[in-house]
Amino acid sequence: MSDVAQALGGRRIYLDKQSPAAYQALVRTADAVRATAAEAGLDRILVELVNLRVSQINGCASCLDVHTRAALRAGETTRRLGVLPAWRDTELFTPRERAALALAEATTDPADARAQERAYDEAREVLDDDELSAVVWVAITINAFNRVSILSKHPVREV
Repeated sequence: MSDVAQALGGRRIYLDKQSPAAYQALVRTADAVRATAAEAGLDRILVELVNLRVSQINGCASCLDVHTRAALRAGETTRRLGVLPAWRDTELFTPRERAALALAEATTDPADARAQERAYDEAREVLDDDELSAVVWVAITINAFNRVSILSKHPVREV
C-alpha cells in the first residue's frame, strides 16, 4: 500500500499521486485547453465560471475551492459567485456567459439530450465555433479533474 493510501486509512488513494504519469497527461490537457480558450478569446472569468458551475454540479469541494480563488483573482465578484448556482434566475450574467454556462451544464450531464440540443442551439447564437469548442473543452477537462479529486477525496485545507 502506498504512503498516500496509508495516510487515508487505506480506504482511498490519491489518484494523482498513485498514477502521476496519467495525472500529468491530464494537466497537459488542461494547459492545452487553457491556451485554446485564450486563443478563442474567452476571458479568464468566463473560463472560471464554467469551472465553478461544473464543479458545483459534481459536488467537488477541492475544485470549488481552487476555482473560486482563481475567479476572484481574475476579478470576479463575490455577488456573482454567490448566485452562480441560480444563474438562470438573475440578470447578472451576459448572454455569452449564460450560453457558456448552459453548454457547460449540458456537457456535465449529457444524458438529457433535449437540454443538450437547447444549450447547443443557444450557444450557436452568441459563440463562434472556436469559442463553443473551447467552452466544451473547458467543461470536459474540469469534469475529469472533478472525478480525480472526488474519487481521491482531496481535502480542502486552510490557506
